[in-house]
Amino acid sequence: MLNRLAIFAVLAKARLREFFTKEDGEVNIVAIVVLIGIAIVLAIIFRNNISNLLNRLFNQVNSTADNAIAPPPA
Repeated sequence: MLNRLAIFAVLAKARLREFFTKEDGEVNIVAIVVLIGIAIVLAIIFRNNISNLLNRLFNQVNSTADNAIAPPPA
């Protein structure tokens, strides 16, 4: 029984070491997290400008849509 535990401990230690030293794809994950963080910070900084832009765009779309379906003047 003790022999099995020793073997299990050695295997677990090897897998844990491999997990911490293996570097497949970690750089990509870090880059994506950094880019998402930058996007969130920029959205917070320019929140009012973005809101004003979207309001103007939707008002323009609504007025254009109202003109498109309005009956022609008689």
